[in-house]
Amino acid sequence: MDWMQIISAVALIMFIIVLYPAARDMMKNSQQVTSSDWLSIIAPMLAVALIVMFLAALV
Repeated sequence: MDWMQIISAVALIMFIIVLYPAARDMMKNSQQVTSSDWLSIIAPMLAVALIVMFLAALV
């Protein structure tokens, strides 16, 4: 490993240490998810997947 990879690894570890408390707090205080919330994310993802499959079929 060269020094750039070591610095990148140290920076990644520092980001995890700094962001973990905020992420834990957000997960603890988040709203409960309902089935309509899941539908509102699955519908656009399905639409994008269908468009990608259509474009791939055209090639």
